[in-house]
Amino acid sequence: MARRIHGCTVGSGWPAAGLIAMLLILLNGCGERAWNAPYPASEAKSNTLYSSFSERPKHLDPARSYAANEYAFIAQIYEPPLQYHFLKRPYQLVPLAAEKVPEPLFLDQAGNPLPDDAPVADVAFSDYEIHIKPGMRYQPHPALAKDDAGVYRYHQLTEEAVERFNTLADFPHTGTREATAEDFIYQIKRLANPRLHSPIASIMAEYIVGFSEFASELTAAGDNGGFIDLRQYRMAGVTQLDRYRFKVRLRGKYPQFVYWLAMTFFAPMPWEADLFYSQPGLDKRNISLNWYPIGTGPFMLAENNPNLRMVLARNPHFHGEAYPLQGEPEDGENGMLDDAGKALPLIDKAVYSLEQEVIPRWNKFLQGYYDTSGVSSDSFDQAVKFGSGGEANLTEEMLERNIKLATAVETSIFYLGFNMADPVIGGDSEENRYLRQAISIAVNFEEYISIFLNGRGVVAQGPLPLGIFGSREGPEGINPLVFDIENGKPRRKSLQEARALMAKAGYPNGKSIRTGRPLVLNYESASAGPDSKAQLNWMRKQLKQLGIQLVIRATDYNRFQEKLRKGTGQLFMFGWNADYPDPENFLFLLYGPNGKVEHAGENAVNYDNPEFNALFDQMKNMENSPERQEIIDRMVDILRHDAPWIWGFYPKAFSLYHDWYGNVKPNLMANNTLKYKRIDPATRNARQQAWNPPVVWPLVLLVLLLLASTVPAMLVYRRHERSAAR
Repeated sequence: MARRIHGCTVGSGWPAAGLIAMLLILLNGCGERAWNAPYPASEAKSNTLYSSFSERPKHLDPARSYAANEYAFIAQIYEPPLQYHFLKRPYQLVPLAAEKVPEPLFLDQAGNPLPDDAPVADVAFSDYEIHIKPGMRYQPHPALAKDDAGVYRYHQLTEEAVERFNTLADFPHTGTREATAEDFIYQIKRLANPRLHSPIASIMAEYIVGFSEFASELTAAGDNGGFIDLRQYRMAGVTQLDRYRFKVRLRGKYPQFVYWLAMTFFAPMPWEADLFYSQPGLDKRNISLNWYPIGTGPFMLAENNPNLRMVLARNPHFHGEAYPLQGEPEDGENGMLDDAGKALPLIDKAVYSLEQEVIPRWNKFLQGYYDTSGVSSDSFDQAVKFGSGGEANLTEEMLERNIKLATAVETSIFYLGFNMADPVIGGDSEENRYLRQAISIAVNFEEYISIFLNGRGVVAQGPLPLGIFGSREGPEGINPLVFDIENGKPRRKSLQEARALMAKAGYPNGKSIRTGRPLVLNYESASAGPDSKAQLNWMRKQLKQLGIQLVIRATDYNRFQEKLRKGTGQLFMFGWNADYPDPENFLFLLYGPNGKVEHAGENAVNYDNPEFNALFDQMKNMENSPERQEIIDRMVDILRHDAPWIWGFYPKAFSLYHDWYGNVKPNLMANNTLKYKRIDPATRNARQQAWNPPVVWPLVLLVLLLLASTVPAMLVYRRHERSAAR
């Protein structure tokens, strides 16, 4: 007797294991998904972007967040007044939550208006009037849920009620409302709240009138750990004009304030969310603003499981925005304007999976399960090759998969710092200056970039990265104290010239003319693992060329920071990433009153040159102009001469993406670019099937082995049965 299964006739005597194995093969042959697909079949052709993250974001509260891995999420959720144009370069501010980019009104000490070109010394106050767009509504959220009587449902949770909620999704009701000027003011007040320790509180206290006094008033009022209704406290420099307009008054002139308005620090926050999250017991269950944001942007955090994945989904109440109509001349040719005028966002969802290991992340990208990927050192040679002119190209393996490469010089700098407070290496004596210049020549950062960065960097000629106003390109941008110009390009000066400077510094062949002993310098390092050993050895080798003995003092990062605060180190490697695209954001790192030891500022090398300081004070609040460029040129000349830094390099970002992932243009200032991305799910699904064919031969072999082992047993069994029957 036989039975029919899915059109196949199977004998009743077949072993069960063999039947199951054959069924698996048959089912796979009829399916549309590869066996190794990490996502449900229902998502195979969805308009979803797939990527990864390696570290759990710590703060999703816009008053506290200040890290790149946090901005990857919150910048898609919150909407500050301004944003950077997605396509145009140099970077250009455009409206986001605001109707327009605000222009400051300058006032004298008596409050009288001043002309736009008034001298900086005459400007006592700057007023920024911000008009926000009507109709911006918050994402669905239980903090805004009301009952039929208009009473908030979840603003007075009992201890028993809190026990029923483990995630935000456990609240059965949600609500929304329009964002108003009051919400933007409320968020500015949150920046001043001492309880939150906002990382920009100190700089805002310098400029926003009444900011420090507001913080002091909150401190004096006491903190019982519960809800503080900030609406009941007034900040003198922030005024609501009507439902959609508010004004911020700053001390003096501070043109960089508009850049801060493009950061999520200044996104609106409803007071209801502050009250909701402050209720006892919720924070212990990770129900807080640091875990569940609430914004008006195109996306909302639909799933926060940082041990597995994080999901951004469309905000159903998003007020709408259109893809830019214009860009740079080449954007049209590159397809970057194909979606011009289309409603944003272009995708429905973004799924970020936790990938702490580099190799699994890379393999999933090659299999088509991640749409984009960085390029780690381990996979660099597999992905990228350099042409004869030093240009980066993709390998044949990447080209065969239609993978594309995007590169951009980052608005960042890594430098080797000399502690200017140290008597041996610092100070303003001519001898110590010669010593720093000699070391600047000897430390070959071209070699460093080639060996340790796979060529992903540009040797720095000064403190300003490319693309920042004030930076110079071409021959006029070359540092003449470290490089010669050859055919319009920099060529590092010879070691003979560096050794001549060593002799002028009082250290011929690396030995002191006063003591006859070799010069010994200490290098502070926060990298103590095996991966850093080669870099530290390389650094030691660079100074050995001048006869200098370099002692590596490796420690953890906290101890490293302490050495910087106390000024006990001599040399160290450090870096800075731009908060906003203005030269002030880099040159302030060398401004005397920002010294790390005396003032706890960001001037980690404690450089203090009176002429440079005076020029910085003059330059920092100027609008970009030829006059400002002249001042910056002089400041850079002073820095090159004094050499408080070895200028190091500007890192170069390399990213790979599949051809079904559209609208890729690196924007090093904007963080809210997810809304512009486009996905072709059909192409992606087809490629995933082609690149991940099922490997069935092990299963077939298993079936054959099962048959081979079962048939003799069945024969013995049947003989036994027949014998028993007789």
